[in-house]
Amino acid sequence: MSIDEHTTLAGRTVRSRVVFGPHETNLVVGRSFSDRHRGYYQRRAEGGAGIIVTEVASVLENDWPYERAPLASLCGPGWQSISAACAPHGTLVLAGLGHTGMQGSSAYSQSVLWGPSRVADPVTRELPIAMEQSDIDEMIAAFCSSAALAMASGMAGVEIDAGPRSILRQFLSGLTNTRTDRYGTDRVALLREVVAGIREAVGPAAVISLRLSCDELAPWAGVTPELAAGYVAELEQYLDLLVVVRGGLYSVSQYRPDFHEAPNFNLDLCCGVKGAVSIPVVAQGSIVDVSDAREALSVADYVEMTRAQIADPDLVLKSVRGDQPRPCVLCNQTCLVLDSRNPVVTCVGNPSAGFETVDPDEREKDPVSGAALVVGGGPAGLEAARILAGRGCSVTLNERSSRLGGMIGNFAQGVGRARFGLLSKWLEDECRALGVVLWTETEAGSQDIEDARAQGELVVIATGSVVRPPTYPVDSSVRWMDASAARELVDVKGPVVLVDPLGGPIAVAIAETLAERGLAVSIVTPDTIIGSRLGMSGDLVGANTRIQQAGIVRVCSSRVVAVSDGAVVVENVYTGVETQLSCAVVVDCSPRLPDDSIQNFASMHVGDAIAPRTVLESMREGRSAGFTARTSFNSDERVNP
Repeated sequence: MSIDEHTTLAGRTVRSRVVFGPHETNLVVGRSFSDRHRGYYQRRAEGGAGIIVTEVASVLENDWPYERAPLASLCGPGWQSISAACAPHGTLVLAGLGHTGMQGSSAYSQSVLWGPSRVADPVTRELPIAMEQSDIDEMIAAFCSSAALAMASGMAGVEIDAGPRSILRQFLSGLTNTRTDRYGTDRVALLREVVAGIREAVGPAAVISLRLSCDELAPWAGVTPELAAGYVAELEQYLDLLVVVRGGLYSVSQYRPDFHEAPNFNLDLCCGVKGAVSIPVVAQGSIVDVSDAREALSVADYVEMTRAQIADPDLVLKSVRGDQPRPCVLCNQTCLVLDSRNPVVTCVGNPSAGFETVDPDEREKDPVSGAALVVGGGPAGLEAARILAGRGCSVTLNERSSRLGGMIGNFAQGVGRARFGLLSKWLEDECRALGVVLWTETEAGSQDIEDARAQGELVVIATGSVVRPPTYPVDSSVRWMDASAARELVDVKGPVVLVDPLGGPIAVAIAETLAERGLAVSIVTPDTIIGSRLGMSGDLVGANTRIQQAGIVRVCSSRVVAVSDGAVVVENVYTGVETQLSCAVVVDCSPRLPDDSIQNFASMHVGDAIAPRTVLESMREGRSAGFTARTSFNSDERVNP
């Protein structure tokens, strides 16, 4: 079945079978949808999305789960703007409505959390009040009035959130609902009353979708697929659409996991629930490739491809043309934004996601004449070359190594991480298709730069990074290397110690890869837990579980003070006590240093050549360099991006 096939839903035509699901964006201004929201959703509608569900808005003011969370009562103008922008493209827009209850936050609302029972959230440990009948009545009324406001604001309908962080799911679950009244003896009662009330408030013409966690992955007391099928069979008389998801109180990260979970992981769950209902069903679960979407459509009526459309808003249109969409690598590094930094939603491979009203639009190319030399074939250099060539520039790219992609090749090591390689392959293919001349094993020196400048060429320096020398003494008894060389460890038989001062994904990935080869591996970190930064991508618990299961030794709260006599000397950062770890190899995962071998300040420097950071910064600065070039340029017009 084709993903671009037109369908009918509740009497309305849907242009494709692809859904852009609700997710946090941090684009809210004052708890209202902003113009950046409008641009964000409009871009996905232009790219072929059949259904868009806006970010879930809290139906009551006491629910303020994160700082930039929308409040339904203030969303009317924003919903109207988004609907008006998407309607001309044939996309149905549904307003996401919800309440996070005991899994919310009191930090912003400064009010007590609501819950079905006095059960503390395992993450925040905060104890909610047990809602009384007046609270329940207020919530039902708020869902209904919010739905009516959404319809009055031009929405095609609403989607009710009963997913992993929803109070409606909390009432369904024995993990959180221990009540003895009718909302405890009949746990579906609240959801039934909400859904029935919304249908009465919005009438038969509105689309009502339910996002339901059909498996909390806690069968001892939580919602199971069998229970969920029974719930939906009872509720479907009020519904037009069902989105089958998983996750709950102890498994929120399983809702949108990273690349460690195979795509289409919810298909069996979706198939089982669909067999119990007669309404259309949406499959969800890391569906990011068109081939995976087609497979999912053999089971479901629609496919949710949220992260895939963050990566490439034109996914549907490109699939129709036979073009290759920009891949989603399932890293979760920048599209999960529920952390204290309040980052705007974006994508490591598409830094303009979330910045549609800020960044230039690739489709509206400002032509540039002349030639350009890009020095370095990592993500920054490839992206700069791609944008410049797309604007009509004649581009030559020189890469000194034998392969393109730069540090992405190192990121692509380890279980599931091969998807990172798809990004560099896509960039290379796009550059070739646009006529970029790609040279590998070709060193560009200062004289080459000067010659190019003398001929009026734009020069982009994307030389990347170099190894940072160890900050502790190392003798010749142990082989020392930085993380970029770890792939060379094919003939090592002795123990390996990884030094990880960053707490990111690299050390964990290398450790897992080496452990799979049968090597004894230890990780030394100053943090109290391995991979301390992985909480932001949802892999903190998963990474530590895998590390333990692989038998990798964790040396926490420690730093390396020396490598000598066949051992690493580590010091506890709190007590100062020293211990030794015998090893044959030390792999240092410290930050690298910028490659400053070419100091030419009249040229643009991008990516790790400025400061080694993540793929996101490299892609963003490469793109900026490509768009910064004037419609014609000479040596006096070039500046750093």
